[in-house]
Amino acid sequence: MDIKLSQCFIAVDDHDKALAFYRDALGLEVRNDVGFEGMRWVTVGSPAQPDVEIVLEPPAANPNASPADRQAMAELLAKGMLRGVIFSTDDCDATFERVRAAGAEVLQEPIDQPYGVRDCAFRDPAGNMLRFAQPRKDR
Repeated sequence: MDIKLSQCFIAVDDHDKALAFYRDALGLEVRNDVGFEGMRWVTVGSPAQPDVEIVLEPPAANPNASPADRQAMAELLAKGMLRGVIFSTDDCDATFERVRAAGAEVLQEPIDQPYGVRDCAFRDPAGNMLRFAQPRKDR
């Protein structure tokens, strides 16, 4: 039995800003853009991973979420408290320069971590933390 990652979800509060970041700054391709019941889901992915998708979804995307739940999710997103993703890269430093030049908020410049990667971190326009990790060559 094979089990593989197919999709992961990142909450965003403005899909147009998210697209400018994920598509234009990171170079991910847009695979789907769907509206339903007043909400929007945009699916993006790396051309190098055609079977893995990131779904950019509204906070509390469940149409049955209460107004209080929607408010709580929006507040957590605004604080940067929702988890993002870790991307792998073959050149952490070049990736850092590209993403920084696109105007992303820098959380951590490239650094060699004791657990075997060189990585950096940014916030996307919604406040999610994204890390970019490269396996260290000295390991």
